[in-house]
Amino acid sequence: MIGRGAAAWAALAVALMTSPAPRAAFAAVQVMVGATPIINGAARAAGDITVLNEKLAFALAVDSSVPYGVPRGALIDLAPVTAAGVGRDRVVFADFIPDHWSAWPNTYQHVDILERGPERAAIRIVRDWGKVTIVTVYTLRANADHIEIVTTMHNGGEVPLPGLLSGLTLWPNSGFLFSVPGMQGVAEAKVDQPLADRVVAYDEDWAIALHAPYVDHVGDGSMDMYLKHDLGVGQSREFAGWLQVLPSGDLAPVVAAEIEQRHLASGDVHGMVRGVDGAPIDQPVVVVERNGKTYAWVLGHEGRYDVRLPAGKYTLYATARNHSESRRSAVDVTADSIHTQDFVGLRQPGRIAFTVTAAGSHAPLDARIVIAEGQKPVVEFLGRRTFFTALETQGRVELPIAPGKYVFAVSSGGGFLASGRRIDVMVAPHATTMVPVTLERTFAPAAKGWYSADLHHHADQAEGVTPAAYLAASELAAGLDVLFVSDHDSIANHAILQAIADRRHMPFIPSVEFSPSWGHFNAYPLVAGRNFDIDTSVATVDEIFHAARRMGATVIQANHPFIPYGYLHSVATGTAPGGFNPAFELLEINDSAPEDDDKVLNALWSFWNAGDRYYLSAGTDTHDVWNSESGRVRAFVHVDGKLTAASFADNLRAGHGYVSRGPLLYPGTPFGEELKVKPGESFALNFDLESVAGLKSVELIGAGAVTETRSFGSGVHESHVEFDIGSPAARWYSLVVTDDAGAKAYSDPIWVEAVAAPGG
Repeated sequence: MIGRGAAAWAALAVALMTSPAPRAAFAAVQVMVGATPIINGAARAAGDITVLNEKLAFALAVDSSVPYGVPRGALIDLAPVTAAGVGRDRVVFADFIPDHWSAWPNTYQHVDILERGPERAAIRIVRDWGKVTIVTVYTLRANADHIEIVTTMHNGGEVPLPGLLSGLTLWPNSGFLFSVPGMQGVAEAKVDQPLADRVVAYDEDWAIALHAPYVDHVGDGSMDMYLKHDLGVGQSREFAGWLQVLPSGDLAPVVAAEIEQRHLASGDVHGMVRGVDGAPIDQPVVVVERNGKTYAWVLGHEGRYDVRLPAGKYTLYATARNHSESRRSAVDVTADSIHTQDFVGLRQPGRIAFTVTAAGSHAPLDARIVIAEGQKPVVEFLGRRTFFTALETQGRVELPIAPGKYVFAVSSGGGFLASGRRIDVMVAPHATTMVPVTLERTFAPAAKGWYSADLHHHADQAEGVTPAAYLAASELAAGLDVLFVSDHDSIANHAILQAIADRRHMPFIPSVEFSPSWGHFNAYPLVAGRNFDIDTSVATVDEIFHAARRMGATVIQANHPFIPYGYLHSVATGTAPGGFNPAFELLEINDSAPEDDDKVLNALWSFWNAGDRYYLSAGTDTHDVWNSESGRVRAFVHVDGKLTAASFADNLRAGHGYVSRGPLLYPGTPFGEELKVKPGESFALNFDLESVAGLKSVELIGAGAVTETRSFGSGVHESHVEFDIGSPAARWYSLVVTDDAGAKAYSDPIWVEAVAAPGG
């Protein structure tokens, strides 16, 4: 593509970025081929392309594989560039999504350098998605802080494609994500006049904004921005957006870019931010709200801030790291207006020290602590809203926090083993507030040989943002008996989690989530030292299962099998390479897709009716333990004898378990076992049930149909139930138990085999 070698280009890039020459001397755009100079970049192959100017650098995977099984040609590295040089990669992936997160059947990728600089560089990527041709052009100009992206879809097939959700996406590998303003907390929805058409990945020292003017739908917690559209036969549609890259978490340049791109009338707001003593706050943050929702924020310096805003009515307030918030002030911005808005009275940080123990024994408890009421920082690098007791000093944590009145929700056991408590606390500036918390453990399934794990959990690989130590702290606070991790196509966190598990004298199940575009699979427990050496973007299901077994896995779990890129969904649509391979053991109940619970159950019931012994598993798919809770759904397994990674997996594979969002089950006849009965003979199935939230109902399922339902009165937390089974009996029976909070547990089957009497 270009003659200069990768090493020479890397040396030139470093020289230019660290040169004392005037800024204009290194404003030219460069195109490099080979391993990217972006720190920690994933584009390491000889044919990969990096484009950079004096403000940003991005790399395209030409020979390197792309996360999530997306075809090559995607943007997989993106970093700010400053006078200090090319920065650290901040994204896993930023690309075009043809139809939400669904399978991407692909046969080719063509990458062409259209322009090489110095004023402008342009790279064109041509790929197919089934019968659709997708052409994306990335353009970077000299002195620009953004990449222009234009994608065109063309339907060359003979079938119209209605109701597509298409658009650009941005998935960071660290920091935080500020989703579409005004849509925070919305999982999937149509967008009606959003406050802005952007998402921003950020931390204190960087920000990346994806601007998508076409957006009319959001998905994945308002992280992805789509246009819902039809693509008729022979029809084309264009999507234009841009990725803006900044060297700090200040969103003032993001808003300024929107004003410039859309030619919006705007005005200026500036002022000073001071503490209670009247002194300027060194690094203030002023948050801008519109229609009661967070719109943006600006970082100040030595007390001063300045932001240009589109014409409109806003509310502003000031804060700083672990400082209190100021009073809110209304500002009406008109064209070319200038407003001076000062803020005073910010109070300095305080500290809080929690000690969490068990009632009676006073033993320290791992705990999750959440701000239920009180100051919750919107700008997440200013302070957390969720905390965990420390791994090293079990049951204790001390941390800085903004002064003020709080209500903390403290839990240990995730609502399965004990009720949490709400604790009122007043935190004073410049002082440490001691908070002792006692929790009563209500139930102890481990004492009866029942152990739990969250069997779909991410740490800090790919788009996961949870360091391994925090994953362990979160899983321990949830009361899980086994540590577990399943990062996308990575085993990087296995050693550190094994060391933590050893210190805590508990098992660790090392796993990996094989992540092609058409289905995700957890494989476990893996054998230490066996490398992950498969390219999931081009592998078939047979090759993936073979790789899992080669790594030592005795269990293969089909994750979220019915979402648009779930395995069984892809099998049904004909987009899973290799079709249906029966060589897996488990289907997952996934906390991020509770609407699919019935689909998973019905699939399993069909398998059981056919005599196929696939069984249940469960996981939260947590990537961020501060904003998602580990163990909200979990798998329980009965183990006779010592609990180990192998014994847990073996009993899970044998069907000796159930999955739950709250209720606890103890069967008289083990789940997964076969009960032999004589023809015409009646028998009984009995169960002990428990729930911290209170039991509401239990359904006995026989051969896929509800055969009997029992309801409980209010406030029943423990019960023994017995079902009398007449003849003829169903081939198998299982339970669905619902608690007073609406949470459910689903069991594996108890098999029934009719046997003739001896000599009969």
